[in-house]
Amino acid sequence: MDDAVRVAGLTVQRGGHDVLRGLDFTLAAGEVTGLLGPSGCGKSTLMRVLVGVQAGVRGEVTVLGQPAGSASLRPRIGYQTQAVSVYDDLSVRENLGFFARVLGVGHGRIDEVLATTGLGDKADAVVGNLSGGQRSRASLGVALLGDPDLLVLDEPTVGLDPVLREELWATFHTLAQRGAAVLVSSHVMDEAERCDRLLLMRDGLLIADGTPDAIKQEAGADDIEGAFLALVRGGTAGGAA
Repeated sequence: MDDAVRVAGLTVQRGGHDVLRGLDFTLAAGEVTGLLGPSGCGKSTLMRVLVGVQAGVRGEVTVLGQPAGSASLRPRIGYQTQAVSVYDDLSVRENLGFFARVLGVGHGRIDEVLATTGLGDKADAVVGNLSGGQRSRASLGVALLGDPDLLVLDEPTVGLDPVLREELWATFHTLAQRGAAVLVSSHVMDEAERCDRLLLMRDGLLIADGTPDAIKQEAGADDIEGAFLALVRGGTAGGAA
């Protein structure tokens, strides 16, 4: 698999404090990579770096062969923030139509996105009347309009019930199978097993990078939460217990 993202020596300073500290990693096309760590560890900042909207960046960040933030990358990157990024007073279809015009995407793409997000039967529903999970999927739909090569999703499953979480993760893997690089952040460790690969973060540092099985084996843990604790404490999972 080709690398969609290459990061070397990435540091981000904000308010005189290093929010990210010397990160080095790559993201492969065709994979779902989970970015896991506690709230405040720097996940959202890292995602903003990749989509080119973060200030105070030092180091090298290459996205789809170009410097992060390059104007030509905008139609090739889908970005879903933690906050739902659709208009509550418009229907799902109207929201997608508005953002499709902004992106210069053909009208036919709207029906494809409705099918991908499972919102075909809610296309004409006003977003403000939808459930939290449906609103989240509408926001995801906006991120998918450009058929992105890199999809960056900041905690897209927060507050969703297990059924909706399952459906969204299936969608992420479908997109990866089509060739996209998908980066999904979460602070919920039990979502780690749904990923092809993991980046574990703490206090602005990457403390692990690998498949879920490899990280668990290295830490001597039965699950990712145990592995995370073991890595933080610098011992084995058994010793940390």
